[in-house]
Amino acid sequence: MFIKRLGYFMVGLSIGIIFLAFFLKKKSDETGVSFCYFPNCRVLKDIRSKSIYYSDEISEMLKNESIDTLTIHSFLKTGDVNFGASEAQTKPCKTYIIEKEIKDKLLSLKVKNCPEKVTILTLQ
Repeated sequence: MFIKRLGYFMVGLSIGIIFLAFFLKKKSDETGVSFCYFPNCRVLKDIRSKSIYYSDEISEMLKNESIDTLTIHSFLKTGDVNFGASEAQTKPCKTYIIEKEIKDKLLSLKVKNCPEKVTILTLQ
């Protein structure tokens, strides 16, 4: 008797999980919703949600075409935040070092994250 009920429960549970996974995936693809639970993802999402400003050094690099805005946005989308080198406890603005490997070179982007805006400071 118990085995029979357990079987029905497992069948219903598996159908429910498949149903839920299918609809949640579809909804997140349509609306662009992403679930960020890890610190790296949360920091990058917070940075992308604000207005982005460039320091004089970065503006000069953009004018000289040594980098472009797509490179900077790739850092903010898929980069790795180096929390050991970052100053994440300072108030009101936190400074993060975001690293990314581009063309077999490890580059780091220094970002100042304030409550209202984000300033890209340096790219090394």
